[in-house]
Amino acid sequence: MSQSELTRARVSTTLAFMMNGFSVGVIVAQLPDYKSHLKISNGALGAALFLLAAGVLTALGPSGKWSAKHGSARITILGSAAIIISMPLVGLSFNYISFCFTLYLFGFAIAFQDVAMNTHAVTLEQRFKRRVMSTFHALYSVGALAGSACGGLMAQFHVKAIVQELLVAALFLAVLLYMKNGFLPASSDQQEPRKHKRPKRPMIFWVMGLLGMSASIGEGSAGDWGGILARDTFHASPFVRTIPYIAFSITMVTGRFLGDRLAHKFGPGKLLFFGGLFAGFGLSTGLIIGGIGGEIFGWTFLGVGMCIVIPMIYSEAGTIAIHKFPGTIAPSEAVATVSGISYFGFVVGPPIMGYISELITLRWAMLVPAGLGLALAAGSRYIIAQEK
Repeated sequence: MSQSELTRARVSTTLAFMMNGFSVGVIVAQLPDYKSHLKISNGALGAALFLLAAGVLTALGPSGKWSAKHGSARITILGSAAIIISMPLVGLSFNYISFCFTLYLFGFAIAFQDVAMNTHAVTLEQRFKRRVMSTFHALYSVGALAGSACGGLMAQFHVKAIVQELLVAALFLAVLLYMKNGFLPASSDQQEPRKHKRPKRPMIFWVMGLLGMSASIGEGSAGDWGGILARDTFHASPFVRTIPYIAFSITMVTGRFLGDRLAHKFGPGKLLFFGGLFAGFGLSTGLIIGGIGGEIFGWTFLGVGMCIVIPMIYSEAGTIAIHKFPGTIAPSEAVATVSGISYFGFVVGPPIMGYISELITLRWAMLVPAGLGLALAAGSRYIIAQEK
């Protein structure tokens, strides 16, 4: 392919990542309004969010299989269309049951697109012969922050949720029409359907999934519990208690923009090793120091350490499938396996942290993601071994 065709494919893939992040950001920003409008409790909202997570987990397998069969480009486009349809459906929720059902559909849509676009990013890396995955995930984070800010701003001006989501859907439709012809051809990563019984997935992909789950528990805990720790334990003011998560988000985005360059120079295995050490020791030190200053310190180092984990393991999963297990597992199925286990951390991490905090206080419960950071560093040797 010509350089211009590759560049256009990269632009289309970038837009898909930003669309996915923006849609999540908008929905998250609207959750307080849905809770108020539907008059539901925190527990009921939590149950609804579990259904969103269930939708995510349900979509991973089909997306991986269909991406292998039909090409990741087609499934990315189909997933984008599913997001465009499912967002307004959430806005049309008229009771708790419909809210739960539409959140499930939205979760399915974002994950369906997610696996396919990550697979397409792996294919692009093979064509470019250099790493681009971390940059894509950085732009996903930018999209999520922009979507959250946009949703919050529209909520501030009392724009109804359905109006917000119709506007976003219209924007996404224009983006989809622009990007749909820019992807690589379907033949770039199609796999012939297997006529024999599917073999077991190689152990390395399960290990990579567990590494990703360690990172996702840390990411989820930073977002869900950082403000509560600052308010309830360190008695921070409303603005100050947002600073730890702001510091975490800034380091996540910055680190992901630098991740491809660093992975090219040092290798993903070493990045995972030092990232785990940074997250583990940095977060532990901040918690021991205590106070809002200690929390900011810990959350900053958690962001530095965890920023490259998910993009690196997705990239490595696809690359290892292509070069070491051809004919055994398609890159899309490898990505789906790793992302499925990783997503599980986002589902179970925050509730488990809440339970542990009841036993030993939230401050010391946060040592769990710190310990998982150190476990990530130890587990990175499996990735380093694959690089030899």
